[in-house]
Amino acid sequence: MNKLLNILLIEDDAIEVMKFNRVLSTLDIKHKILEANNGEEAIKILKEKETVPDIIVLDLNMPKMNGIEFLRILKADEYLKYIPAVILTTSNNRKDILECYKIGIAGYLLKPLKYDEYIDRIKHLIEYWSRNELISQ
Repeated sequence: MNKLLNILLIEDDAIEVMKFNRVLSTLDIKHKILEANNGEEAIKILKEKETVPDIIVLDLNMPKMNGIEFLRILKADEYLKYIPAVILTTSNNRKDILECYKIGIAGYLLKPLKYDEYIDRIKHLIEYWSRNELISQ
């Protein structure tokens, strides 16, 4: 049985945010999406602890605070470090990938160019985490 997820989406590109939300709206389960435009905004949301996300989906290339800087802050926090973070980015730079896994991410997905492939990746990502036994539950 799939659980409803609280998902924190950290993405500075409005088109990418719309695309992500569009894919989720096609799924039968209505997950709650919190949105942040950059790492700084996401840290503020997380520190408020009003809604603790079940997973974080984030881009690497963002203004103010990039994804790797955000991950370092997230994983250094005793309360927040257990939230699974999944990278969704266009960067296939091996250095970025290795650094993210070193910090402690739960997954690294490349944004495909074709929309059908994007739908498939997001659908599988959400299906997996909605069935997973999350630490934050």
